[in-house]
Amino acid sequence: MRRISLFAAAFALVSLAAQAGTLRVCSEPNNLPFSNKARQGFENKIADIVARDMGDRVEYTWALQNDRFIKRTLDAHKCDVMMGVSVGMDSVETTQPYYASTYVFVSRKKDDLAVTSLADPRLRKLKIGVHLIGDDSTPPTMALGQEGIVDNVHGYMIYGDFAKANPPARLIEAVEKKDVDIAAVWGPLGGYFAKGSPVALRVTPIADTRRFAPLQFQFAIAMGVRKGDTALRDKLDAVIAREQSAIRNILRSYGVPMVALKGASHG
Repeated sequence: MRRISLFAAAFALVSLAAQAGTLRVCSEPNNLPFSNKARQGFENKIADIVARDMGDRVEYTWALQNDRFIKRTLDAHKCDVMMGVSVGMDSVETTQPYYASTYVFVSRKKDDLAVTSLADPRLRKLKIGVHLIGDDSTPPTMALGQEGIVDNVHGYMIYGDFAKANPPARLIEAVEKKDVDIAAVWGPLGGYFAKGSPVALRVTPIADTRRFAPLQFQFAIAMGVRKGDTALRDKLDAVIAREQSAIRNILRSYGVPMVALKGASHG
C-alpha cells in the first residue's frame, strides 16, 4: 500500500509539472539593458517574476524589434507577451504600466555641464549625440530641431551592428570617448550604460519640456498582448499589482531613472 501511495504521489507531481504553463515572450536578442539571449536584461528578469507568479516557465521568440516585429512575432502567434511597450500602443492590448521613465542627458561628470533643458543656450555649441530609430526621430531630436540646433547634432543608430553587443551603447561610448559632449537618450539606456561606464558620467532628467508640446518625453511602460486578448491582459495586470515591489527593485538595480506613474486604465 505504501509503494502504491508513493507511486501515486510521484505521478501526481509529474502530472502537475506537465500541466505547468508557458509564458511565451516576444523579445530582442541583443538589446541590453532590456533583453538578450543570455536573459541578462531587466525585462528578462521581470518576465521571470511574472512567470514565477503565474506558475509558468518563460519561453522566448527572438526577433529584431523594428517596425515588423509585432507582425512577425505576436500577431503570428509565435509568442503572447511583449515586454516594455508604451501604454496605449495602438497595435497591441496594453496592461497597466509597471514603471515610467523619461529622456535624460548623459555627460561626463568632470565636464560639469549640468544641462537640464533642451533650451539651454550652451547646446548650440556643444556636440550632441542622439539615437536614430529608423526613419523616426526621438523627442529630443525633434525638440532640438525646433530650437534650430541641427548642425552640431550627431546621430547613432539604435539598431547598429549586431555583430557587436548592445548597439544602443555606442551613443554612451561616444560620450565616454569625447566624440560628443552630451547625449540626449531614453532614460533606461542612459542610466544603465552610465552606471557601468569606466568613465564617471552624469545622468540628468530632461526638464522644461512643456514648451515643446505635444512632444512627449516621459512614457509609462506596460506589457503588450494581442488585440482582444483581454484575459491574458487582465492576468498580467494582477501580477503587476502583486509584484510591484520586486519589479521596482529590479529597475533600480539596472539604473533605470523612474518618474511617478500617473493613473492608467484600459479603454
